[in-house]
Amino acid sequence: MRHLFKSLAVLSLVAFSAADLAAQDSAGFQVLKKQFIDGDWRFMAIVLICLILGLAFCIERIITLNLASTNTDKLLSRIGERLEAGDVEGAKEVAKSTPGPTASVLYEGLRHSAEGPDAVEKAIVSYGSVQMGLLERGLVWISLFIAIAPMLGFMGTVIGMIQAFNRIETVGDLSPAVVAGGIKVALLTTVFGLVVAIILQILYNYIVNKIDGIVNRMEDASIALVDIMATNNTFTTTRPRV
Repeated sequence: MRHLFKSLAVLSLVAFSAADLAAQDSAGFQVLKKQFIDGDWRFMAIVLICLILGLAFCIERIITLNLASTNTDKLLSRIGERLEAGDVEGAKEVAKSTPGPTASVLYEGLRHSAEGPDAVEKAIVSYGSVQMGLLERGLVWISLFIAIAPMLGFMGTVIGMIQAFNRIETVGDLSPAVVAGGIKVALLTTVFGLVVAIILQILYNYIVNKIDGIVNRMEDASIALVDIMATNNTFTTTRPRV
């Protein structure tokens, strides 16, 4: 919950700063709007849609990953206290009541404690893969928008150059005034496409780094759980009698 409040605070500061800048520099917005229209707004709208959808996926992932962060040291300490007292069910309840993928993986390991260390490790690996897939959900769409945005920009470049040559062919003149419009469209669409790709790429790298951190902590916590269970003889005390 503390991570969520931090994220909301940061987003609020960014929003207020953006609003303040927009109020101070409305002329800059008008210039950007004009450039957007000059770049053929019907074509530029597709690039803008890529930006909006890409940002939506990025914001959703950032909020989800912040909520998925868990204090693994505190969690392992609470589980260790229960296992030291021989209370395997209590340890399961601690893991089950704690939100986040790390706690879910530890719960799966504890749930198979009666089957021995090999079964625990297998359960942790299998369920860890499931949790990693959930963490990476939506990244493929962000990658798609990162790839599409500059391609759309380059397509606009080609279209702009075709328009320029069409004007030359129609007018029969190679003066700058004839070809300037088409070249301007070409440059603007390229710039906007690259800007969108750069913004989304930065956010994508941040998200991937966040996922790597969660996965690393998940793996460390899983190894620590097996060690704690072995130290407290959890495998022998929970193994069913034949």
